[in-house]
Amino acid sequence: QVQLVESGGGLVQPGGSLRLSCAASTSGVSFHAMGWYRQAPGKERELVAVIGRGGATTYGEAVKGRFTISRDRRGNPAYLQMNSLKPEDTAVYYCNADNRVRPTTSFTNYAGPYWGQGTQVTVSS
Repeated sequence: QVQLVESGGGLVQPGGSLRLSCAASTSGVSFHAMGWYRQAPGKERELVAVIGRGGATTYGEAVKGRFTISRDRRGNPAYLQMNSLKPEDTAVYYCNADNRVRPTTSFTNYAGPYWGQGTQVTVSS
């Protein structure tokens, strides 16, 4: 069973930056795609960003231009650089991965089967 582990969450002020990391708990594991979803209280889960094996990326509309996803050459770990953070970015951020080959745009509606436990990001003065 593949498990993902996130790190880097915390409390930041509006306009600040934060970088999240995600890695598989099992060594030697690689994925076709890795990405991030987030869920705030009372809201539905939404795609933040995803990156495919070849470097193609898809971002959620709410974070486009502010967040950047990247990954190691082997595809693991993955990183999410978050800049110009806003209070509405406050949520639990979950790492997600998929071994299946499919367009990164499809992650808007269908997540991969592997998940992390989540890391809390709070943006507040």
